Amino acid sequence: MTGPHLVYVADPMCSWCWGFSPVIAGIRARFGDALPIRLVMGGLRPGTTRPLDEAGKATIRGHWEHVRAATGQPFDPAFFAREGFVYDTEPAAMAVVAVRRQGMDLALDYLEALHRAFYAENRDVTDPTALADLAEAAVIARGGFLAALGEEALREETWSDVATAQGAGIRGFPTLLAGAGPGQPYGIVTRGYQPPDRIITTLVTWLAQAAGGEA
Repeated sequence: MTGPHLVYVADPMCSWCWGFSPVIAGIRARFGDALPIRLVMGGLRPGTTRPLDEAGKATIRGHWEHVRAATGQPFDPAFFAREGFVYDTEPAAMAVVAVRRQGMDLALDYLEALHRAFYAENRDVTDPTALADLAEAAVIARGGFLAALGEEALREETWSDVATAQGAGIRGFPTLLAGAGPGQPYGIVTRGYQPPDRIITTLVTWLAQAAGGEA
């Protein structure tokens, strides 16, 4: 991207990213096209094959309670009654990348819809049918979307995102980076959750400095 922009490294099955959804929405509402956001899939648990056991559920429940307390975002505890659930983040990440091919703003909208579906509505976003339902609700052609999910090229594109994030030393999500343009280094806006007012204040100051003005 040319000019000031953000890089948002996230995962559609990351509870802290769900907590960060209102922050991303606030950034988009406040800055619009003046500060575009590039979405990158970080890879929380891609390729997981082992079903979630009771210890894993207890760990996740603790994370969800922390996120809800810090952010106020809703969670459906019915998730913990699931039996044999495989917490594989690859299908949902691939779905986001498939939508991203049609536009970054659309992908950001779709990511928020995935988060809400998984955390607040207890929908199985590892299931291609559920992913396609959400895509269709976003006015994305269902047939073409499902065909894309089966592409090896889409899997490679998704894993390329993960490799990019890992190559930058990013292991936790959400991570938000700011870049001023080609050849300029990226700065860390946040690693982990911070409230909207703090993030937006930081970005206002950074944009003023990038433009050579005063905060």
